[in-house]
Amino acid sequence: MSFRPPDEAPADEPAEISDPRALRALAHPARLTILEHLVVDGPATATECAEVAGLSPSACSYHLRALARYGFVEEDPEGGADGRYRPWRARIVGIKVGPQAGRTEAVRAASRVLVENVETLFDEVRATYRDRETDYPQEWQVAAGSTQDVLHVTAAELEHVQEQVRAVLARYRRLNRQDRPDGARRVYAMVDFTPGFSPDAPA
Repeated sequence: MSFRPPDEAPADEPAEISDPRALRALAHPARLTILEHLVVDGPATATECAEVAGLSPSACSYHLRALARYGFVEEDPEGGADGRYRPWRARIVGIKVGPQAGRTEAVRAASRVLVENVETLFDEVRATYRDRETDYPQEWQVAAGSTQDVLHVTAAELEHVQEQVRAVLARYRRLNRQDRPDGARRVYAMVDFTPGFSPDAPA
């Protein structure tokens, strides 16, 4: 298993994970929150990450070390010169699990837990917004929301659709603050393509 830091890999090429231990390590909700914070907001100390994750600094340090063990994060070599301020940084921007056909049962089980926990975090963000939707400016209420549709495609076409969607989203990720226009705010996007047919249904 290998990872490329964000400054060595294009943002639209997530690291591929095939180690079930790494998937299980990342699936912890607190670690997902910590990794997201480091990816989106840049290097941060264990104390700063703890505030975001709702943990004590010592508990957060434990989770950071667990993430570092599998190459997700590392101590920022450009920070902490005085030995007291010790920031961490993300080594990846995104992840993907190895090809479905080659997955072991352990990888399938671990990836399912990871996906379910990511979806739970997104659901919490969505619920928080819904609770206060009317408090947001009208322009954001109009712009936000979800879109549902039904597609009739081949497997190759669906893969192409996913590639196009990922490319569009990647253009607006703007992890570098200098790339964000005035008025840009953080928005969570989740696009889900779910087969609506039985696996033994005739083509």
